[in-house]
Amino acid sequence: MSQFQIHSILTANASAKPLLEGSLKKYGFVSNLHGGLAEAAAALKAYIELTALFDQTSFCPTERQVILLAISAENHCTYCVAAHSMIAKHMAKSDPAIIEALRNGKPLPDSQLDALAGFTRAVVKNLGLVCGQTLEKFIAAGYSRAQVLEVLLGVAFKTLSNYTNHIINTPLDVAFQAEAWEEPAQCGNRQCA
Repeated sequence: MSQFQIHSILTANASAKPLLEGSLKKYGFVSNLHGGLAEAAAALKAYIELTALFDQTSFCPTERQVILLAISAENHCTYCVAAHSMIAKHMAKSDPAIIEALRNGKPLPDSQLDALAGFTRAVVKNLGLVCGQTLEKFIAAGYSRAQVLEVLLGVAFKTLSNYTNHIINTPLDVAFQAEAWEEPAQCGNRQCA
Protein backbone atom coordinates (compact mmCIF):
# COMPACT_ATOMS: atom_id res chain seq x y z
CA MET A 1 0.00 0.00 0.00
CA SER A 2 1.31 3.42 -0.91
CA GLN A 3 1.89 6.22 1.54
CA PHE A 4 1.21 8.68 -1.28
CA GLN A 5 -2.00 10.17 -2.59
CA ILE A 6 -2.81 10.35 -6.29
CA HIS A 7 -4.05 13.92 -6.49
CA SER A 8 -6.86 15.24 -8.63
CA ILE A 9 -7.23 18.86 -9.63
CA LEU A 10 -9.48 19.27 -6.57
CA THR A 11 -7.00 17.82 -4.04
CA ALA A 12 -3.76 19.22 -5.47
CA ASN A 13 -2.04 22.15 -3.79
CA ALA A 14 -2.22 25.60 -5.38
CA SER A 15 1.13 25.21 -7.18
CA ALA A 16 0.19 21.87 -8.75
CA LYS A 17 -3.43 22.68 -9.72
CA PRO A 18 -2.60 24.61 -12.93
CA LEU A 19 -0.16 21.88 -13.97
CA LEU A 20 -2.85 19.22 -13.59
CA GLU A 21 -5.32 21.44 -15.44
CA GLY A 22 -2.77 21.61 -18.27
CA SER A 23 -2.52 17.81 -18.28
CA LEU A 24 -6.30 17.51 -18.48
CA LYS A 25 -6.41 19.96 -21.37
CA LYS A 26 -3.55 18.27 -23.27
CA TYR A 27 -4.43 14.59 -22.73
CA GLY A 28 -8.13 14.62 -21.88
CA PHE A 29 -7.48 13.16 -18.42
CA VAL A 30 -5.07 13.54 -15.52
CA SER A 31 -2.88 10.45 -15.44
CA ASN A 32 -2.17 8.79 -12.12
CA LEU A 33 1.52 9.55 -12.67
CA HIS A 34 0.79 13.27 -12.92
CA GLY A 35 -1.54 13.01 -9.94
CA GLY A 36 1.20 11.33 -7.91
CA LEU A 37 3.86 13.82 -8.95
CA ALA A 38 1.48 16.63 -7.92
CA GLU A 39 2.49 15.93 -4.31
CA ALA A 40 5.55 18.05 -5.19
CA ALA A 41 4.66 20.66 -7.79
CA ALA A 42 8.33 21.15 -8.71
CA ALA A 43 8.65 17.43 -9.56
CA LEU A 44 5.50 17.54 -11.71
CA LYS A 45 6.70 20.70 -13.44
CA ALA A 46 10.11 19.13 -14.08
CA TYR A 47 8.46 16.04 -15.58
CA ILE A 48 6.20 18.10 -17.85
CA GLU A 49 9.09 20.30 -18.99
CA LEU A 50 11.44 17.34 -19.57
CA THR A 51 8.69 15.66 -21.62
CA ALA A 52 8.41 18.76 -23.82
CA LEU A 53 12.18 19.01 -24.22
CA PHE A 54 12.50 15.33 -25.12
CA ASP A 55 9.78 15.79 -27.75
CA GLN A 56 12.01 18.46 -29.35
CA THR A 57 14.94 16.08 -29.89
CA SER A 58 15.99 14.95 -33.36
CA PHE A 59 14.43 11.52 -32.83
CA CYS A 60 11.21 10.67 -34.69
CA PRO A 61 8.15 9.61 -32.63
CA THR A 62 8.90 5.89 -32.98
CA GLU A 63 12.55 6.39 -31.95
CA ARG A 64 11.43 8.39 -28.91
CA GLN A 65 9.11 5.57 -27.86
CA VAL A 66 11.89 3.00 -28.42
CA ILE A 67 14.06 5.00 -26.01
CA LEU A 68 11.30 5.43 -23.42
CA LEU A 69 10.19 1.80 -23.57
CA ALA A 70 13.78 0.52 -23.37
CA ILE A 71 14.42 2.69 -20.29
CA SER A 72 11.14 1.73 -18.62
CA ALA A 73 11.62 -2.01 -19.21
CA GLU A 74 15.24 -1.84 -18.01
CA ASN A 75 14.03 0.01 -14.89
CA HIS A 76 11.24 -2.58 -14.40
CA CYS A 77 8.52 0.09 -14.46
CA THR A 78 5.23 -1.66 -15.18
CA TYR A 79 3.33 1.64 -15.31
CA CYS A 80 5.56 3.31 -17.91
CA VAL A 81 5.93 0.21 -20.09
CA ALA A 82 2.13 0.02 -20.32
CA ALA A 83 1.72 3.76 -20.93
CA HIS A 84 4.44 3.96 -23.59
CA SER A 85 3.22 0.78 -25.29
CA MET A 86 -0.14 2.49 -25.71
CA ILE A 87 1.47 5.74 -26.88
CA ALA A 88 3.77 3.89 -29.30
CA LYS A 89 0.88 1.96 -30.85
CA HIS A 90 -1.75 4.66 -31.05
CA MET A 91 0.07 7.98 -31.21
CA ALA A 92 3.46 7.16 -32.76
CA LYS A 93 1.93 4.41 -34.96
CA SER A 94 4.95 2.20 -34.26
CA ASP A 95 5.24 -1.35 -35.59
CA PRO A 96 3.68 -3.73 -33.01
CA ALA A 97 6.63 -6.14 -33.48
CA ILE A 98 8.99 -3.41 -32.25
CA ILE A 99 6.83 -2.74 -29.21
CA GLU A 100 6.59 -6.44 -28.33
CA ALA A 101 10.37 -6.89 -28.68
CA LEU A 102 10.95 -3.96 -26.31
CA ARG A 103 8.41 -5.28 -23.81
CA ASN A 104 10.12 -8.68 -23.83
CA GLY A 105 13.74 -7.54 -23.88
CA LYS A 106 14.32 -9.10 -27.30
CA PRO A 107 16.21 -7.82 -30.37
CA LEU A 108 14.17 -5.43 -32.52
CA PRO A 109 13.33 -6.39 -36.11
CA ASP A 110 14.89 -3.13 -37.37
CA SER A 111 18.69 -3.00 -37.00
CA GLN A 112 18.92 0.76 -36.51
CA LEU A 113 16.18 0.80 -33.87
CA ASP A 114 17.80 -2.25 -32.25
CA ALA A 115 21.06 -0.28 -31.95
CA LEU A 116 19.10 2.60 -30.39
CA ALA A 117 17.39 0.28 -27.89
CA GLY A 118 20.66 -1.50 -27.09
CA PHE A 119 22.50 1.75 -26.48
CA THR A 120 19.66 3.07 -24.31
CA ARG A 121 19.52 -0.13 -22.25
CA ALA A 122 23.30 -0.01 -21.78
CA VAL A 123 23.13 3.58 -20.52
CA VAL A 124 20.54 2.61 -17.91
CA LYS A 125 22.08 -0.73 -16.93
CA ASN A 126 25.61 0.68 -16.66
CA LEU A 127 24.56 3.95 -14.98
CA GLY A 128 25.89 6.00 -17.90
CA LEU A 129 29.25 4.23 -18.10
CA VAL A 130 28.97 3.46 -21.80
CA CYS A 131 31.89 3.60 -24.19
CA GLY A 132 33.83 1.45 -26.62
CA GLN A 133 31.90 -1.06 -28.68
CA THR A 134 28.44 -0.06 -27.44
CA LEU A 135 28.99 3.59 -28.33
CA GLU A 136 30.66 2.69 -31.65
CA LYS A 137 27.72 0.44 -32.61
CA PHE A 138 25.29 3.28 -31.91
CA ILE A 139 27.26 5.74 -34.07
CA ALA A 140 27.77 3.10 -36.81
CA ALA A 141 23.98 2.60 -36.94
CA GLY A 142 23.67 6.19 -38.19
CA TYR A 143 23.15 8.09 -34.96
CA SER A 144 25.13 11.21 -34.03
CA ARG A 145 27.08 12.34 -30.99
CA ALA A 146 24.29 14.87 -30.36
CA GLN A 147 21.82 11.99 -30.23
CA VAL A 148 23.95 10.31 -27.55
CA LEU A 149 23.15 13.32 -25.37
CA GLU A 150 19.49 13.29 -26.44
CA VAL A 151 19.26 9.68 -25.22
CA LEU A 152 20.63 10.91 -21.88
CA LEU A 153 17.85 13.50 -21.78
CA GLY A 154 15.36 10.67 -22.27
CA VAL A 155 17.00 8.68 -19.48
CA ALA A 156 16.81 11.65 -17.10
CA PHE A 157 13.15 12.33 -17.86
CA LYS A 158 12.03 8.70 -17.82
CA THR A 159 14.01 7.82 -14.70
CA LEU A 160 12.06 10.52 -12.84
CA SER A 161 8.78 8.81 -13.71
CA ASN A 162 10.05 5.23 -13.34
CA TYR A 163 11.39 5.86 -9.85
CA THR A 164 8.31 7.86 -8.88
CA ASN A 165 6.10 4.96 -9.93
CA HIS A 166 8.20 2.51 -7.91
CA ILE A 167 8.09 4.63 -4.76
CA ILE A 168 4.47 5.77 -4.84
CA ASN A 169 3.13 2.52 -6.35
CA THR A 170 1.21 4.36 -9.05
CA PRO A 171 -1.95 2.49 -10.09
CA LEU A 172 -2.26 1.92 -13.82
CA ASP A 173 -4.79 4.20 -15.48
CA VAL A 174 -7.78 2.66 -17.24
CA ALA A 175 -6.50 4.29 -20.45
CA PHE A 176 -3.40 2.04 -20.33
CA GLN A 177 -4.95 -1.20 -19.03
CA ALA A 178 -4.97 -2.87 -22.46
CA GLU A 179 -1.16 -2.69 -22.43
CA ALA A 180 -0.61 -3.83 -18.84
CA TRP A 181 2.87 -5.35 -18.51
CA GLU A 182 4.63 -7.75 -16.23
CA GLU A 183 8.35 -7.98 -16.63
CA PRO A 184 9.60 -11.18 -18.30
CA ALA A 185 10.55 -13.93 -15.84
CA GLN A 186 14.24 -13.81 -16.81
CA CYS A 187 14.45 -10.24 -15.44
CA GLY A 188 13.50 -11.26 -11.91
CA ASN A 189 11.37 -9.09 -9.69
CA ARG A 190 13.18 -6.44 -7.69
CA GLN A 191 12.19 -5.79 -4.13
CA CYS A 192 12.19 -2.48 -2.32
CA ALA A 193 14.93 -1.71 0.16
